[in-house]
Amino acid sequence: MRSAFIDKLIKRMDRLEPGEVQGIVLELAREKKFQEKVFEALQEGVILLDAEAKVTYVNRAACTFFGMERDQVLGQRLAQGVRGLDWNELLIPGTVVSRDLEVFYPENRYLNFYITSIDDDAPQGFVMLIRDVTETRKRTEEQLESERLNAFTLMAAGVAHELGNPLNSLTIHLQLLERRLKKMGAKGASLQEHLDVATGEIKRLDFIIGQFLAAIRPTKPQLQRVQLRELLDECVRFLQPEIEAAKVKLKLELRADLPPLLLDAGQMKQAVYNLIRNACQAMPKGGTLTISGTFTDYEVRLSFDDTGKGINAEQMGKLFQPFSTTRSTGTGLGLLIVRRIVREHGGEIDVESREGLGTRVSLWLPLVEKSIRMLEESKSEKA
Repeated sequence: MRSAFIDKLIKRMDRLEPGEVQGIVLELAREKKFQEKVFEALQEGVILLDAEAKVTYVNRAACTFFGMERDQVLGQRLAQGVRGLDWNELLIPGTVVSRDLEVFYPENRYLNFYITSIDDDAPQGFVMLIRDVTETRKRTEEQLESERLNAFTLMAAGVAHELGNPLNSLTIHLQLLERRLKKMGAKGASLQEHLDVATGEIKRLDFIIGQFLAAIRPTKPQLQRVQLRELLDECVRFLQPEIEAAKVKLKLELRADLPPLLLDAGQMKQAVYNLIRNACQAMPKGGTLTISGTFTDYEVRLSFDDTGKGINAEQMGKLFQPFSTTRSTGTGLGLLIVRRIVREHGGEIDVESREGLGTRVSLWLPLVEKSIRMLEESKSEKA
C-alpha cells in the first residue's frame, strides 16, 4: 500500500540530492514509528490488509482479541490468523462491512468489527477496526432477561391465582362431602378413604403453587450463618430416593475447612435441589455426580459435575430462558430459579459443558466476612 506522496516522491527521485532523500526517509520512518505507537496504545484492534487480504499491520489489541502472534500473521492472509469466517465475502473493495461475532479463544468475547477500503478509487487494501462489546452485550442481555422475568412473573402469578380459586372451591365442597359422609355412618366410612386422598392431593397442589410463586417472586434472603456441609447433607438425604432411582453415584468432595456463609437456607436448598435433579435427569442411564467445594479469601465455589449427555452450543445459548428445556416434560425454570437465588445472595452462576461428556455448574458465593491474617513486622517497626 503506497500513499500518493510516495508515488510523487518516486517520480522526483532523480531530481533530489542524496541528503534530501535521506531526510525524507528519516521523516517517514519517524512518522511511521509515531503512528505505530498510537495504534499500539488503542484499546480497539487495528488490522491493515493489502489488496490480496494479506496482513501488513496488526496492533496489540487485535492480537489479544483473536489470540494471534504478530510475527506469525504478518504477510499472511487474514484467514490464517482469524479462522472460521469467509473473508473473501467480507473484503470487497468499495463496500463497508460492520458485523458482530463471538470468539471462544483465547477467551469468550463478543466483538464488533468494521471493514472498509483504504481508497475506494484504487485497490490499496483494507482497514479493519475491532471493538470488544462483551460488557455492552452482557448489560443488554441482562436488561432483556430482567424484562422477560418480570413479564413471566406477572403471568405466573395470574395463573397461580386462577388455579387457587377452583382449588379453594374444591376444598370447601370436599369439606361439605365429609360432613355428609359422617352423617351416613358406616356407609359413609367406606368412602372416607377416597375423600382423604382427594383432600391430600388438593393440599399438595396448593403447596406446589405456593412453592412455585416463592421461587419466581423476588424476595430478600433471610440470611443466617449456615454450614455449607450440613446444608448439602440435608439436601442429599431429602433427594436420596430420587438419586438411587436414577442410578446415580453421588460424591461429596468438600474442603473440611469450608467457612460458614450467610445464606437463606431455604432458598439455597431449593437451588441445590434443582441442580441435583437436573444432573440426575441428564444421566438417564446412571452416572456420577460430584459436588465439590473450595474457597478463597473472597468467595466459595460450589461445583456440580455430572457425567451426563452434556449440552450443545445452541442449547447453551438458551439455558436461562423460561420454558427452554431439552426434556419433553420440563419447564425450563430450574436454572432460571437457581440463578435468581444465587444473584440475590450476591453470587454468580457459571455453566460449562461438553456434549457427550457432561456438564459442570459452578456457584460462586461471596464471603461477607473475609478472613484476616497477621502480617510480619517490618524491620523499621522492630527497630
